[in-house]
Amino acid sequence: MRTAVHRAVVELVDEVGADKVTIPAVARRAGVNPSSVYRRWGTVPALLADVADRRQDEEAPELLGDLRKDLERVAVWTLADLSRPGGVAFFRAEVAPDVDERRAGLRACLERVSARFQAPLDAAAERGEAAPSLECVLDRVVAPLYFRVVFSVPGTDERYARDLVAGLCDPDRDAPSAQVGSR
Repeated sequence: MRTAVHRAVVELVDEVGADKVTIPAVARRAGVNPSSVYRRWGTVPALLADVADRRQDEEAPELLGDLRKDLERVAVWTLADLSRPGGVAFFRAEVAPDVDERRAGLRACLERVSARFQAPLDAAAERGEAAPSLECVLDRVVAPLYFRVVFSVPGTDERYARDLVAGLCDPDRDAPSAQVGSR
C-alpha cells in the first residue's frame, strides 16, 4: 500500500502541484480506501513528508575520481532534484516542525544531503587529495542552492551550481555571477 500511495503522491504532485493534492485523490490514484490513508498519515503534509523521507538517491551521479567534477555533479544533481516538480514542496513538508516532531525531519534531511556531498570528500581523502570540510561545502554550495530554489531566485541553474563549486575549490575565483533581478 505504501508504495502505491507514494507513487500516487509523486504523480499527482507532478500533474497538479503539491498544493492541490488531497488524500481522496491520492487514495483514488493508489487504488486504496481513503480511510486507510487518513489512518496511516492523517494529513497531506504528513504524507508529503513521508514521501520526501523515503525517496532514494538512486539517480545520484557516480563519482568520476576528480573532486571538483564530483562536487559539481552532486551539486547539479541536487539542484535538479530540488527544482523538479514538487521538489520544494517535498522539502518543506519534510522539514516542517508540525508534521511529526518525533521524526526529526530536519535532522534526517540534513543527514541525507550531507551524505551526498560527503561521498566525494571521502573519495578525495582516500586518493590523498586535499578537500574542504563538509561544513564548508554545506555553507558555500548547499545552502545557497537551497536558498535560491526555495525563494525562486532567478539565475539558479547548472552554471550557478558549478560556479559555487568552482568558488569553493578555487578560493581566488570570483563569486558566482548570477544576478538577482526582478521577476
